[in-house]
Amino acid sequence: MKWHTVCKVDDLPIGKMAAHSAGDTKVVVYHLAEGFFATQSQCTHTFAPLGRGKIIDGCKVQCPLHRARFDIKTGEVIDWANFPPGIQLLNFVRGEKALKTYPVQVKKGEVQVRAD
Repeated sequence: MKWHTVCKVDDLPIGKMAAHSAGDTKVVVYHLAEGFFATQSQCTHTFAPLGRGKIIDGCKVQCPLHRARFDIKTGEVIDWANFPPGIQLLNFVRGEKALKTYPVQVKKGEVQVRAD
């Protein structure tokens, strides 16, 4: 795996997130109080773009489509898809699956993600 510069530290304030490419890998980079983190760009439920989601409680990302929530640091499922009512029927087919996470480092003011 290789380190890819995805943005400058100043481009992503604390509490914000943005979709980027790390080589051929699409990721979402998050700037939390504890530092920078990266996950795969699509929700594991129905592959909605997490870059359009939101950070909740300072450490979780919520999918914009069915409101599945994941721990940003570990990728683990916090709450599986629960919106709109009735989506739980699909959950029998689409079982809980954690997000893939990627190592992140900051060098010379640049955020780098290790992927590929």
